[in-house]
Amino acid sequence: MALKVKKGDIVQVIAGNDRGRRGEVMRVFPKEGRVLVKGVNVITKHQRPTARQREGGIIEREAPIHISNVLVICPVCDRPTRVGFAFTETGEKVRACKRCGETFE
Repeated sequence: MALKVKKGDIVQVIAGNDRGRRGEVMRVFPKEGRVLVKGVNVITKHQRPTARQREGGIIEREAPIHISNVLVICPVCDRPTRVGFAFTETGEKVRACKRCGETFE
């Protein structure tokens, strides 16, 4: 199955505590069906000092959210949209906005 959300996409959260917030996809976990979005679903973690991490204490970091809770922001119409697929003249498969029909990659 082709993924419709990729690293570097700007997405908007449509469900959960962070609904309405936008952020950039930092990482995609295709097997789990989750994405890591910058500035969204921030959790606090109590970190113990280790050899790698000298500083301990309470740190804040993003946690992955389910891919069904985000919509890609179309770079052309700047609105959250579902993503479909289209083929170019050369036969290349590209992602397309379901609202305006424009292709993007």
